[in-house]
Amino acid sequence: MIELVRLHKRFGRTEAITKLSLEVEAGEVFGFLGPNGAGKTTTIRMMMGLLEPTSGRIRLGGHDLQVRPREAKRLCGFVPDRPHVYEKLSAREFLEFVAGLYQVPSQEARSRTEELLGLFDLREWADELMESYSHGMKQRTALAAALVHAPRILVLDEPMVGMDPRGARLLKSTFRQLADSGVCVFLSTHSLDVAEECCDRIGIIHRGRLAAIGSLDELRARAGGARDERLESLFLRLTGEPAATSVPVDASA
Repeated sequence: MIELVRLHKRFGRTEAITKLSLEVEAGEVFGFLGPNGAGKTTTIRMMMGLLEPTSGRIRLGGHDLQVRPREAKRLCGFVPDRPHVYEKLSAREFLEFVAGLYQVPSQEARSRTEELLGLFDLREWADELMESYSHGMKQRTALAAALVHAPRILVLDEPMVGMDPRGARLLKSTFRQLADSGVCVFLSTHSLDVAEECCDRIGIIHRGRLAAIGSLDELRARAGGARDERLESLFLRLTGEPAATSVPVDASA
């Protein structure tokens, strides 16, 4: 469903992404991890057609993004790291508006809207202006809007930021349900616990290059880790990031 082929992005003299190749299949939750500045958001923006690659190819559902951008983008739902909603609309109006952009038939749009309002626990507030919503409610509304046209590929950049525990649990359950129905879920996150819990495979990017990719067990084998080693320590070792050290305590204080 998602295929990146030797993807490269340069900003002036800065090499942001270098020879990045990976594939993500239908029915898979794929975690995309990396330290700050590693290139996660740059990669996602290229995948969604918001940035032009310096070189390389992007195929979404078999469509080359540069050759057939409309066909590729119609397959996708996208939630950026700072999702925007029109605060002078209600959630119901916003979902119906987005459905119209994707030319979803009106009866289907209404049905999908009601289904998603219920799924994301928004029905009670569905006709209130979104300017009165909490951050988490706006996040859930943005995700509902990304799903209103029933995309085959869902791309999310840090969807858990500012989400309360109940909302985070709902999102994780939704990702699994979508993958089980055949949707390709591409999840960029700083939360290693979320990635460990949700993802079938994980790709780790470091300084613009793919440092490792595979299931948690495959990452453990690559890093020479124990069978039960947590993702956090694997991540630090694979990226060469220093582990946090404890602050010494003066026992005489």
